[in-house]
Amino acid sequence: MKRLTRAERKVRDAALAEWLDSLRPDYEVRKAMVAARRRAGFSQRELAARMRTSQSTIDRLERGGRSPNVNMLRRMAEATGSKLVIRLEGPGVASSGPD
Repeated sequence: MKRLTRAERKVRDAALAEWLDSLRPDYEVRKAMVAARRRAGFSQRELAARMRTSQSTIDRLERGGRSPNVNMLRRMAEATGSKLVIRLEGPGVASSGPD
């Protein structure tokens, strides 16, 4: 295996950081979905029943095997007694929670 130079490591690390940042929104949504379900005290099966979907759908949503659409997020918020908040922020705007 070839040993990388400092410059090559810097490029590799920057590319990895960019890739990880691109995954962050998906991770945050999944984390929020699991937190909402647990706050409500539901198993995946119980939440699925309340949302009129399958337990396997909830599992795929929470694991990232499927991306939720806005309707699914709205149904989950209603089922768990949560408030759905969706924001698009401009460049350079730091996230500071709901306005």
